[in-house]
Amino acid sequence: MSVQRILNVALDNDEDVVQVRQRARQLSALLGFSQQDQVRIGTAVSEVARSACHQGRGGRAGFTFDDQDERQYLEVSIFAGTGPRALLRQAPHADAGTLSAPGPALVTAQRLMDECESEPVAGGGIGKVSMRKYLTRGTAISRARLLEISTLLADTPVANPLHELQLQNQELVATLSELRERQEDLMSLTRELEDTNRGIVALYAEIEDKAERLRRADEMKSRFLSNTSHELRTPLSSIRALAQLLLDRMDGELSVEQERQVQFIASAARDLSELVNDLLDLAKIEAGKVEVHLEPVVVDHLFRALKGMLRPLVDETRVELVFEADEVAQPFDSDEGMISQILRNFISNALKFTESGSVRVTASEDAAAGTIRFDVTDTGIGISADNLQLIFEEFSQIEHPLQRRSKGTGLGLPLCRKLADLLGGRVLVTSQEGSGSTFSLELPRRHPCADGSHGTNE
Repeated sequence: MSVQRILNVALDNDEDVVQVRQRARQLSALLGFSQQDQVRIGTAVSEVARSACHQGRGGRAGFTFDDQDERQYLEVSIFAGTGPRALLRQAPHADAGTLSAPGPALVTAQRLMDECESEPVAGGGIGKVSMRKYLTRGTAISRARLLEISTLLADTPVANPLHELQLQNQELVATLSELRERQEDLMSLTRELEDTNRGIVALYAEIEDKAERLRRADEMKSRFLSNTSHELRTPLSSIRALAQLLLDRMDGELSVEQERQVQFIASAARDLSELVNDLLDLAKIEAGKVEVHLEPVVVDHLFRALKGMLRPLVDETRVELVFEADEVAQPFDSDEGMISQILRNFISNALKFTESGSVRVTASEDAAAGTIRFDVTDTGIGISADNLQLIFEEFSQIEHPLQRRSKGTGLGLPLCRKLADLLGGRVLVTSQEGSGSTFSLELPRRHPCADGSHGTNE
């Protein structure tokens, strides 16, 4: 559809301004605009028309209908008069080619219409203002309907100014009523938000109180574990020493049954000592009293020491313990004691839960990432996917016949994870039930605290 001219209205006096407003509202209603859009169009057109009329005689308002980007729109063009009448001349624009300093009428039109363009005239004032209002998407006006609308407008008389004033008052009352409703809704929403904020503040206070209680409980737990562990170490050391004296026949020979009972005592004391040591280590870490002693770690030396320490645990008729350190030849900065403790735990667990096959300990390096990785791979019972996170919870153990035969504290792997965090690394595990497991320790080649001095967790 090409541009269709609908109506032209002269703008010589204030009565013409009223007529332009009436025609704008009538036309917008016939085109199917909403009640609010009708008011917006009428207000914008009347404000610009009044400004143009006061600028001089001979002005006019043109109403056209057109398509743009497959959307139809109503366009109203206001042409200012150039005659001798100039009652309220507009202030000149700062820039004649832009709308950088529009007058009040243009500001109103820009706010109420979808598009608004102005063409100033030399010497200041408004030459032409074009305003557009797009129809709602999905709405279409045919040429036949447009001709019908033009006919209806021609047959519709213009109401007197008093009637138009009454309509404006009604629109104003409706707008004020709507604003009052929105203000009431806003006040209600504000009250709801205030109630919500009070609830949130109370919730935060409750959370902070519970967090403080948890912090105190955690401190008490750590203090209890530390004190208890210290108190248990001395009697346990005495029990182990006395049991060993009996087994060494320092006080005479033992019968077969006596030797068996003393061995039970020594074994129980040894297991309890491991639990106490793990508890004490966890308590120290949680209290922030564990120091990281950085030094060059040579993987080959580390593996040799581990092999010597773990040899008594290996039943070579059933399980082969293999160390491979060929991939990491250069030393790296870390705490060898902590690394040894983590790997001892991995290896002893692997030996406990591998009835036959091998336990393979390897070291590799990722030069691009700057990391060293230790893997302990076994051919043991494996771990189901549901239990992979459970094994890192304190005092948690998996139900299995081998687990019941090889009792543990349930603290080893949680302790390994905490030690790995202190070293700036992490513990990883991959496993398949019935097919073995791989526990990995990944460490940075250079500890984050490596600065020529000892790192610390305090």
